[in-house]
Amino acid sequence: MGKKKIIQQNPEELAAEKEKAEAAVKKEVSISSSQRRITEGKVYITASFNNVIVTLTDNSGNVLTWISSGNIGFKGSKKATPFAASKVAEGVADRAKKMGVERVSVLIKGVGSGRESAIRSLITHGLDITSIKDVTPIPHNGCRAPKTRRV
Repeated sequence: MGKKKIIQQNPEELAAEKEKAEAAVKKEVSISSSQRRITEGKVYITASFNNVIVTLTDNSGNVLTWISSGNIGFKGSKKATPFAASKVAEGVADRAKKMGVERVSVLIKGVGSGRESAIRSLITHGLDITSIKDVTPIPHNGCRAPKTRRV
């Protein structure tokens, strides 16, 4: 039960970490010439307490690309932050632009803190969002209660 040591980063370390995340987002995407040009798609945002995963699919559900915050280079509790979610969405938006996707409908699942920032990042990076739908699973009656104890 000793004292807790609080680690604070100096501005240079923060700038280096931000630069590293930017470089990971800007990774080149190889798009095969056999893929047809797709103008519409769906973006699935899964925001949990531990990670943020953004997946781009076509309208029939075939995955075109995906990025997670761990994939970019965030580790530990930083993966679930709104900043990490915005970087992930930025990477997916860049890849979508290269593939020719212009209009997307967004489906959000989960209760993490990066939900809104991921949507804002998709909007600011030039994707036209046609609809936003929350598909978080909600139990409608919960689990079955345990049977009563007989003594």
